[in-house]
Amino acid sequence: MTTITFTHPDGENERVDARDGESAMLAATRHGLDGIVAECGGNAMCATCHVYVDEAWLARLPPIGDEEDALLDGAAAERLPNSRLSCQIKLAPELDGLVLHLPERQI
Repeated sequence: MTTITFTHPDGENERVDARDGESAMLAATRHGLDGIVAECGGNAMCATCHVYVDEAWLARLPPIGDEEDALLDGAAAERLPNSRLSCQIKLAPELDGLVLHLPERQI
């Protein structure tokens, strides 16, 4: 199991236990977390699972892919240098403790 902390825009933290190999988006939606819409179900087509990766964790993630990069340009919330789609963050033991910040809006 990998634990992720999602930080809501109001500063509230919500911890989610995730299965290794699943996406951060799937873990969030499986736990009913508010703030991840995931309209496309994790198929990297909608950008409604946009998150801001905590700076301490950013270098531990694989580089952003071209599709993800293009989708983030159309995200509802401001794109920042640490923006990622949570459907593209695959969880593994080395990401235990990952911190993801939720944007103000997804749509």
